[in-house]
Amino acid sequence: PAEGFQRDRLYWRHSGSLVRASHGEDFYVHIPLPCFELVYVFLSYYISQTRNPQISTILANGGQWKYLTFLNLVLQPIFYGVAFLEDVLKRIKEKKDVKFITAFRYLLFTTLAFPVSAFVFLLFWILFLYNRELIYPKFLDVIFPAWLNHAMHTSILPISLAEVILRPHRYPSKKTGLTVLTVASFAYMGRVLWIYSETGTWVYPVFAKLSPVGLAAFFSLSYILIIGIYLLGEKLNHWKWDLEYILEFGPSNLCPRETDAADLRTRPRIP
Repeated sequence: PAEGFQRDRLYWRHSGSLVRASHGEDFYVHIPLPCFELVYVFLSYYISQTRNPQISTILANGGQWKYLTFLNLVLQPIFYGVAFLEDVLKRIKEKKDVKFITAFRYLLFTTLAFPVSAFVFLLFWILFLYNRELIYPKFLDVIFPAWLNHAMHTSILPISLAEVILRPHRYPSKKTGLTVLTVASFAYMGRVLWIYSETGTWVYPVFAKLSPVGLAAFFSLSYILIIGIYLLGEKLNHWKWDLEYILEFGPSNLCPRETDAADLRTRPRIP
């Protein structure tokens, strides 16, 4: 092997881009992730245990699970739990028999965990800054402290971006990725419409302000936004880890075909 090459690194080409997986680094990156799980679990518990007469009104007709924010609070610890489990099993099994978990981690983060986090962050703060009564009425400040609001709607994006920066992810084919995201998006929109049809109340105040045409436009734009986030996440992943590859080996070493670890170990490092 070339001098200075770290044996635990593996490079591969996927969808025309090279990305890097560093098993030695992954474990240390995900050691703090159970802490993130505890944060999300605490937030969900805090919200469910808050005693306020207005809470019953907010959580009526669907409970906290009708809100995308709360669904995201469940999605994130599930992903980080899978990521941490993968890293532990790689140490126990010496990188064997964890392909399914690794593939599931890739799929979960690329198609749901990152797009949903970024979507919640962007849409919430866009509507909040435009007119907070459309998404987070002022009376909620009495129920939920400011730190909790930021924990639910602000911290989620930096954490997801850190995952993009610190660890490469193999994106599925466009067909698979967009299909998973589309099914999840339409399932949530269907639930929102079902709740309205059964109870006559909207999940978010903004929906009550829209005509049927406006509602269709809102859902369409929201769908376009989350698809755009998915595609942006893929670009960020490839940009970050392609750059890492070039810095490691130099652009002249980029290979037009899928490259295995054995080939790359024989390549010299650039000064």
